[in-house]
Amino acid sequence: MERSEGFGERLLGALLDRAQQVPPQLVAALIAEEAARLGGRDVCILLQDYGQRYLRPLPGRGLAAGEPEPVDGSAAGRAFLRMTVVEEQRDDGVRMYLPLMDGGNEAGVLALTLDTVDADDRRLLRQLASLAASMLGAKNAYTDQFLQARRSAPMSLSAEIQWALLPPMTMITPQVALAGILEPAYDVAGDSFDYAVNGNVLHLAVIDAMGHGLNAAMLATLAIGAYRHARRANVGLADLYGLMDAAIEKQFGPDQFVTAQMMRLDIATGHLQWVNAGHPAPLLIRDHRVVQALESPGTLPVGFGGATPVISERELRCEDRVLFFTDGAVEEHKPGGEQFGMEHLIDLVERAGQVGEGVQQMVRGLSHSLARARGGVTTDDTTLFLVEWRGGSVGQFAAVAL
Repeated sequence: MERSEGFGERLLGALLDRAQQVPPQLVAALIAEEAARLGGRDVCILLQDYGQRYLRPLPGRGLAAGEPEPVDGSAAGRAFLRMTVVEEQRDDGVRMYLPLMDGGNEAGVLALTLDTVDADDRRLLRQLASLAASMLGAKNAYTDQFLQARRSAPMSLSAEIQWALLPPMTMITPQVALAGILEPAYDVAGDSFDYAVNGNVLHLAVIDAMGHGLNAAMLATLAIGAYRHARRANVGLADLYGLMDAAIEKQFGPDQFVTAQMMRLDIATGHLQWVNAGHPAPLLIRDHRVVQALESPGTLPVGFGGATPVISERELRCEDRVLFFTDGAVEEHKPGGEQFGMEHLIDLVERAGQVGEGVQQMVRGLSHSLARARGGVTTDDTTLFLVEWRGGSVGQFAAVAL
């Protein structure tokens, strides 16, 4: 079959045109059909499950059925974690695993088998995987099919509400990389986070609403909504805290509150500002070691009403990482036992941050190490959110792209 650049453009262009006309639940079948045109068989679209432990097959016409692939210890998992193409030689041909990257977020893996693979095949399949990821992301809001495929366990109503609030769990750009994870994935209630990159500024909030269950989820929903509303009004950190505080105090009164950290990072200079309203101090990681906890004067949790926030500042170096986390990461303990503790967490952070690991690998490995170290006991929500500053302005990279 022809493998010229022009052939690829025609094939992918036709796929994009057809995707505009089919119902959202048939997009996966369309991707499988186009992969078959390239000689692929046993086509499978594997989506990351909510707990970040498995890659689960998306059902659909033309897609191969099968069991979930573990992220750890599988070829599909290697492609996913390393964000690179993995080829596996088999008796019946070459099994290829291509990461589904939608911008800076990775949704899963496209897997298929070909008789043989050459440079043109690799080029076309990378382009197909990129387009497929964008199509799945665009159609995700119109169907439950993709969300249902990602579930490895029943989900509570509070978790359903929280996951609907969340932005993509990973964002990788030339200037900054970030990744988050929530536990327990299928029963989370009060923990949440949100972020956005506006110009040269990364905005981030990590929150923990008091209580458990549905009430905590509703409180967290208001907190995230108020955060986004204030952030989009382009106010500073002090006013942002004040607007969130007023919204929660007015709706829930002073008996219910949200602990939070709100952060602004200038991705051109590395200048970090944050307000810590009741969370453990974030950890500064440099050269794969925790160099210090970013201790700062505390501010009252959001919702008490009328507090004046204290803004802390720090200059980051290129490739510095900052780990934000909620108290569930350090306060978990078995009945009658000691709390997990900050020293134990730091030890796991340093063991998780191996050379060459990206932010997604590190935060996922840390979360699962925490779960193992605690014997699977989880009585409180835990959020981990890792930010790596890489430097450079938006304008600089835009000029290179043009």
